[in-house]
Amino acid sequence: MLGSLADGTTRVDGFLQGEDSLATLRAFRAMGVRIDGPDEGGVTIHGVGIDGLRAPSGPLDLGNSGTAMRLMCGLLAGQRFEATLMGDSSLSKRPMRRVTDPLAQMGAQIDTNHGGTAPLHLRPVDGLHGIDYAMPVASAQVKSCLLLAGLYADGETCIGEPAPTRDHTERMLQGFGYAVTRTGDRVCVRGGGRLQARDVDVPADISSAAFFLVGASIAAGSDLLLEHVGINPTRDGIINILRLMGADIEVTNRREVGGEPVADLRVRAAPLKGVHIPEDQVPLAIDEFPVLFVAAACADGETVLTGAEELRVKESDRIQVMADGLQALGVDARPTPDGMIVRGGPIRGGRVDSHGDHRIAMAFTMAALRADGEIVIDDCANVNTSFPRFVELASGVGSRVSARYD
Repeated sequence: MLGSLADGTTRVDGFLQGEDSLATLRAFRAMGVRIDGPDEGGVTIHGVGIDGLRAPSGPLDLGNSGTAMRLMCGLLAGQRFEATLMGDSSLSKRPMRRVTDPLAQMGAQIDTNHGGTAPLHLRPVDGLHGIDYAMPVASAQVKSCLLLAGLYADGETCIGEPAPTRDHTERMLQGFGYAVTRTGDRVCVRGGGRLQARDVDVPADISSAAFFLVGASIAAGSDLLLEHVGINPTRDGIINILRLMGADIEVTNRREVGGEPVADLRVRAAPLKGVHIPEDQVPLAIDEFPVLFVAAACADGETVLTGAEELRVKESDRIQVMADGLQALGVDARPTPDGMIVRGGPIRGGRVDSHGDHRIAMAFTMAALRADGEIVIDDCANVNTSFPRFVELASGVGSRVSARYD
């Protein structure tokens, strides 16, 4: 996104060829940006400048990517052309008023479907004005959406966070030479600046590493090294929570790559214990809870999660879907309005439905490491959304997993 709006040519290494990333790439090509690749993890983006995007000839289909839809809604809200953002059946059920309402306060004109869902139709405007917005719920997607809209707004746009959320957008904006200021829990940008192209080295995603952190923790005799993983402090909840549960995770070779902290993670099998997950860790691990519920199922005692109602409006209702799946495997898992209570114990074989949610499918793959029989996971083609080589990598470290696409 930023490379497309920058002056000059941006080279990205470590580009994940998942469906979400490819959908975003296709959208910017449709708006007149020349993008070469992806080729062996490399993408070259020939930026058109902050005002250089062109009207697409048709709707921009973002597939299953909530991140792409919410961020692009902000980026396109201040354009002088019409655009329509659409997605698959899952994305079309996800709440979008959390971004369209504050964008409307900035002067954007966005029509939504009944209930505030996609498709989103953005009408051209002459410009936006900055606002000071206090987010009612901690959300990096909402924050990033409004920061991108702020690039096109008169004056300053400030967002207040009720709890820390991932800060990749702020870091990346600064890396592209755009001024971002933070005071306490408020982050601000001023419209009218320019972005300068740069080379970007993308570290491995901790949300993907999470499955192997849990898998190696619960599989007897495991000793696994995960290299070049991003350990941004707004994303390290998975490490903190697993360590609270007794996991043996060693962080080595710390360094900084492109403004992001990176390290190698060595994880060895260890007996886990149930914990009450601190609520201040919830925003730092919001995408990792499906596999953390699996860790809880393998722990001694009871694990309690509260303050995570956001999980109910992800690609699926991750609280209910994970509870249903764990119960189908004989685990004592009790959903609550804002979390779950899981009592560790034996996991039996069985059949679970991932409801097309990539993280649910991968989480139950890790549960199979401790199950006394085969686990069949239905509706899991969307693993390719975020982790196209998951089955290959899981098989390569000893998981007996196979995929069949009927």
